[in-house]
Amino acid sequence: MRTLLTVVGDGTATPVLETALLAARKFDGRVIGLNALTTEYAVVFGGEMGFSVSSEVDRTLEREGHDRRVAARALFDNFMRSHNVPVTAEETAPAQGVSAEWREESGRQNAVVGSLGRVFDLIVVERPTKLASLAEATLEDALFESGRPVLMAPPTTPTTIGENIVIAWNGSTETARTVALSMPYLALASKVEVLSVDGAMQPGPSGDDLAAALRRRGIAATFRMLSAANHFAGEKFLAEAKVLGCDLLVKGAYTQSRLRQMIFGGATRHIIMEAEIPVILAH
Repeated sequence: MRTLLTVVGDGTATPVLETALLAARKFDGRVIGLNALTTEYAVVFGGEMGFSVSSEVDRTLEREGHDRRVAARALFDNFMRSHNVPVTAEETAPAQGVSAEWREESGRQNAVVGSLGRVFDLIVVERPTKLASLAEATLEDALFESGRPVLMAPPTTPTTIGENIVIAWNGSTETARTVALSMPYLALASKVEVLSVDGAMQPGPSGDDLAAALRRRGIAATFRMLSAANHFAGEKFLAEAKVLGCDLLVKGAYTQSRLRQMIFGGATRHIIMEAEIPVILAH
C-alpha cells in the first residue's frame, strides 16, 4: 500500500486527506492528490446546425473550473505542509517517510479515477452524502473500473486506522477478493475479528474457515456469527463494529447486483451511505 490515489475535489476534501495520511503512515506511502476538471459546454439554439456553443458561457465555466482547481491545490498543499509531509515530484521523492504529489487531469472525475486508479495500490474517496451524486459515481467507478481496493473515508476521521479491523464476511467471491487486497493492513493489525450475519451468507467458506486461514498467516483472527434479529446485515455489521471500537471495516462490494441494491437496498448500499469509520471495499 505504498501509493494512494486521493481524490481532492473541493473544500470538503479534508476528511479524505486525513484518512489517506493515516493510511499512508502505515507503509511510508505516497499520497497522490488528484483533481479532475470536467469540461462542459452550454448549448444555445442558433447557427447553421440549429445549435452552437456559447463562448461566453464556456469561458465562465472554464474560469470557475480553474478557480476550483486552484482552491483544491491550495487545500492539498496547506494540509500536507501542516503535517510536515513534503510535496514533491516523483523523481525527487524521499526514500523514506510519507510524501505527497499533486496531479491534475482533464475529464469527468469518476471516469478519471476509474481509469487512472488501476496503477495505484489504494484509491481514497469520500463517503457519499447523497444518492446519484458525483461522489457516489466516483466511488462506484473506482470499484467497478479500477480493479483496485477503495478506501472510503468517513466524514469524521478516527485517530487510528487498521489497528482494530472487522471483516464483514459473507462467503462471497467479492469479499474474498477484498480480504486478499487488504492483507497488508490485516498483517499489521492488533486485532482482527471476522463477523458474519446469520441468514446473510453466500454458498462458500464459513467465517471460521476464514479466521483459521488468517491465523495460518500469523494474523490473530477470531470469528463470531451474529444474529440478525430485526436488523439488516449492513446495519448489524456497522453496529457491531462500533461496539468493538473498530477503526477499519473490510467489506466486499455488491455481492447482490448494484441495480437490485439501488431498488431494494442491501448491506453494501447501507454501509456506503451510513459508515462512520473507514471502509475498504472491492468488487
